[in-house]
Amino acid sequence: MRTRIIATALALALSAGASATALAETVKVGVIGPFSGPFALQGKNFKAGIDAWFATHGNKVGNDTIEVIYRDVPQPDPAQSKSAAQELVVKEKVQYLAGFYFTPDAMAVTPILKQANVPMVVMNAATSAIVTKSPLVVRTSFTTWQTSTPMAKVAYDQGIRKVISVVSDYGPGVDAENAFKTAFTALGGQVVETVRMPLSTNDFSPIMQRVKDSGAQAVFAFLPSGPTTLGFVKAFNENGLKSGGIKLLAPGDLTQESDLPALGDAALGMLTTFHYSVAHDSPENKAFVEAARKAIGNPVELSFPAVAAYDGMYVITKMIAATGGKPDAQKAVDAVKGLAWVSPRGPVSIDAESRHITENIYLREVAKAADGTYYNKEIATFEKQDDPGLKAAP
Repeated sequence: MRTRIIATALALALSAGASATALAETVKVGVIGPFSGPFALQGKNFKAGIDAWFATHGNKVGNDTIEVIYRDVPQPDPAQSKSAAQELVVKEKVQYLAGFYFTPDAMAVTPILKQANVPMVVMNAATSAIVTKSPLVVRTSFTTWQTSTPMAKVAYDQGIRKVISVVSDYGPGVDAENAFKTAFTALGGQVVETVRMPLSTNDFSPIMQRVKDSGAQAVFAFLPSGPTTLGFVKAFNENGLKSGGIKLLAPGDLTQESDLPALGDAALGMLTTFHYSVAHDSPENKAFVEAARKAIGNPVELSFPAVAAYDGMYVITKMIAATGGKPDAQKAVDAVKGLAWVSPRGPVSIDAESRHITENIYLREVAKAADGTYYNKEIATFEKQDDPGLKAAP
């Protein structure tokens, strides 16, 4: 009954507001993310990226003014995320939904997109399957298949033949595990054990003992960026794995820039593969970083969700231009299929079929600058990477 009431409310709201919206000079974008709680820094990066876009490009598309309305979902909570999306569509009459740090939160919203006539622009949630759940989803972030697959070649080229995989037990973690294992075994390597940890895990000592006991030369790890990744890397060092010669390999979630000061010298030399480093050397990134650091306030806090939010706003402006500011979700999405541009992260494009972003993936090494700050130094490039996870799906 509740679902029927919500669907009716959506239909009535859209019908009653259609003519008004067509004439409106304001196009509303609803952004859902963690703006409080343990992952608040990631939501803060969403906002910094959006504010940086407005600072460098303004908030108008033609005669239309963009207004962003934020809703807080502090930790993975599909029900809260769906409720926030419904409220944004029905009460606030947003024409676009964006943000979504966690995969379960994005997945929960996809069923309402068609009825609401609203596209979704995913600015982080990294499970490949999200774009398959609705033709109205576009991704400007990355997937863990995309960032994890190149690490298999890095490991094999370094002479590593036995790896233990340790990941958080949810969509992106499972994707990361499968991505690395698929690519590594295809090269001739062996994943000797796979470990999936509950998202709530904060004591990693037992995990580190399993790594030691496995006989692996390296551990491939994935956890969602935030307090858990910081705790995992610290545990890896404190339990003697680094000093014992075991390599820690991961996508870049484990060395986000905001965690590097706390990790300190213990992270030096750590290799990750990722789509973005704040230290990326390009004029586009220099301009973005300057604007985003002003927006976020504390320069050290700037991290990867900001660039996906910045690019997400670029995509949304193209959608608004294509629809003349009117609500037409399918026309909006169709307008950005095949769209290509130079992002602060490098050249990117939206695949016309999958609506997933094609981008460079970089091999990075944690380094220390002359001024004592730590950064992810890009040392190799895997160009024009699509999402292997979509190809691997049944």
